[in-house]
Amino acid sequence: MNDKENAAKILKHAKKVVFFTGAGISAESGIPTFRDSLTGLWSKYDPSRLETAQAFRENPALVWGWYLWRRRQMSEALPNAAHLMISNLAETGREVYVVTQNIDNLHERAGSQNVVHLHGSLMSAKCFSCHRPTELTPEQLVVSREGEEVPPPRCGRCNGRLRPGIVWFKEDLPKGAWKSAMRLVRDCDVLVSVGTSGIVTPAADIPEIALSSKAVVIHVNIDDVSLEEPNEYMLIGKACSVLPALWNDS
Repeated sequence: MNDKENAAKILKHAKKVVFFTGAGISAESGIPTFRDSLTGLWSKYDPSRLETAQAFRENPALVWGWYLWRRRQMSEALPNAAHLMISNLAETGREVYVVTQNIDNLHERAGSQNVVHLHGSLMSAKCFSCHRPTELTPEQLVVSREGEEVPPPRCGRCNGRLRPGIVWFKEDLPKGAWKSAMRLVRDCDVLVSVGTSGIVTPAADIPEIALSSKAVVIHVNIDDVSLEEPNEYMLIGKACSVLPALWNDS
C-alpha cells in the first residue's frame, strides 16, 4: 500500500480523530496566508507589523481598521470541501475534534462543533487595558472601505480601547485553549495535520506530541512537512482534494 491507502485504512478504523489545521486549509476559501503578499490599499503594510500590541499602541485606529477588513474578508469566504469533510466525518459516530491555528470561523460554519482556537478568533474582542471579553454589535463591525482607519470601541467597564480577541506576535497562547488541545492530542488515535507550516511554536510541536503519545499522524500539505517517523504519513496536495479523497477511499 502507498501512504494514501494506508492513511485511508487507518482513518476508517479510528475512533478518536483530531484535525490540527493551519492557514493552508483556509487559503482554499480565499483567505490569504501570512506568506501571501497583501493586495490593494493594504499592500504597503506588513501583516507581522500590524499584528502586535506595539502597533496597536502606536496607531489603534489603523490596527482596528485592518481587523475590520479581515473580518469582512472572512465573512465573505465560504467553508470549502476540506472543512466539510471534517464535519461530515463527525456524523459517522466517531469522536472528531478540531484544534486550529486559524482565527476565522470556517470550521464552525461548516458544522464542526468541537473546535479549539489556539490563536483566538476574529469574532471576539477584549479590552486592551483590563482584558475583559466583550461582545461587538453589528454596527461596530462595519468598515466602509478598504484601508480605512477606524477608532476602536471602548470598554464598558474601564473605558479602555477594545482589541481583537486573538493572539498577537510575542503573546502567549490562552492557557485554557492549550490545555484543551494537549488533552485531545495526547488521547487521540489519529492526528490529521492539515495546511500547517510547522513554524509557529508551540503549536508546531503538536504533531510530535501526538507521535510521542502513540497516535498515528497524517500530514496533508502542499509541502513535505513530515518528521520522518514510522507512524506517520505524508500526503502531498491541497486539502480540498486530499481530505475528501482520503475519506472516500477509507
